[in-house]
Amino acid sequence: MASITELPAGTWTVDASHSELGFVARHLMVTKVRGQFKEFEGTVKVGESLSDSQVTAVAQLASIDTGSADRDAHLKSADFFDVENNPTMSFTSTEVTADSLKGDLTIKGVTKPVVFDLEFGGLATDPWGNQKAGFEATAEINRKDWGLEWNVALEGGGVLVSEKIKINLDIQLLKAA
Repeated sequence: MASITELPAGTWTVDASHSELGFVARHLMVTKVRGQFKEFEGTVKVGESLSDSQVTAVAQLASIDTGSADRDAHLKSADFFDVENNPTMSFTSTEVTADSLKGDLTIKGVTKPVVFDLEFGGLATDPWGNQKAGFEATAEINRKDWGLEWNVALEGGGVLVSEKIKINLDIQLLKAA
């Protein structure tokens, strides 16, 4: 098993064409709805030690894709992300360890701490000589902490959309030359 400590120091950028920024919410409390943000970028500055490393990322909220144009339009509206006034969400790390990524997540102008469970997938060199690294990270947040309050109470109990949202990252990094 590869160790994150094998990641060479330097600047790495997210290869968005080989990465996914996804999420899962419960719908009607009986099923899961999955989605992703299609446009995002990120930089990882790896220091001589993990404690010297820094992660920053920005996602374009208008790029949300849940497989339903009507649902996507509602998520972009003032009921949720209010994309017209808040076009991005961002993350800045505060601590990187071998198995976690801690940092500040900003959505709709609200910044709160988040802890991702981190799994290092390893290092590889692609056929063109580019050095790549892979990561998976997961976290669970309460959307209401960021002012994403809209919901509908169900007649039999429960709500239309869960408060808890799972964030799933599957990230490939490219080492800068």
